[in-house]
Amino acid sequence: MSTIVWFHAHPDDEAILTGGSMVLAAEAGHRNVLVVATDGAHGEVPADLRPGETLVDRRRAETEASAAVLGIDRIVWLGYADSGMQGWPQNDHPDAFLRADPDEATARLASVITAEAADVLVTYDWHGGYGHPDHIGVHRIGHLAAGRTGIGRLFEATMNRDRLRAMMEAAKELRWDPDAETVDLDTTDDGTPFGTPEAELTHEVDVRRVALRKRDAVSCHASQVTDTSFFRRLDDELFVLAFGHEWFTRIGIPFGMQPRWLLDD
Repeated sequence: MSTIVWFHAHPDDEAILTGGSMVLAAEAGHRNVLVVATDGAHGEVPADLRPGETLVDRRRAETEASAAVLGIDRIVWLGYADSGMQGWPQNDHPDAFLRADPDEATARLASVITAEAADVLVTYDWHGGYGHPDHIGVHRIGHLAAGRTGIGRLFEATMNRDRLRAMMEAAKELRWDPDAETVDLDTTDDGTPFGTPEAELTHEVDVRRVALRKRDAVSCHASQVTDTSFFRRLDDELFVLAFGHEWFTRIGIPFGMQPRWLLDD
């Protein structure tokens, strides 16, 4: 049995980006440890918050529900505040992950890796998938913690930019999502790209068999469903087609995407 530490920026990122792989790991008997960098305080605020309940409270409860679906054995909250998007006033909050002391944040993550005797650490690509400052922070702190602990396998979870572009074209032609906007995947609004070119990936994980559990986990994050509404617009067949694979780059091995599991090589 191996232990995989999945390092994510906000509540719901775990289900959207790596949910299928988490299910496969759990089914194979591996230990899943989810580390969430921030409290997700700047997500959508639902209208049904109970008296005294905060968005952070709700999102923690949603993450626990998602973890139960995905087979996550332990959730660790790294203790930082959501930084918001680039340029937001929340970037300057003293507890924001964007302002975290790198050595302190690295030590917090490294302590989890060490205590768990983890075999694998999963973080993000250099731009955090799409340029969100907290996602970029996860990449930076993830790499620093990997260096500090000497963990054997370091992966960057990402999206296959070429596959995503093809899927967007198909969605447009087949009208899967009539409200979808055209997105330049090579340069987002702040100049960073979206996802990683297929030529720079190493692992394509087939999660089609468990893709609907991935959608169930996303649905657990009901307060944020407007951010991921595309998940709900597709029927089961189209959902599996669209979200039935997850992509990773393993650091330290040559590029060359292959259909394989994180512990295969």
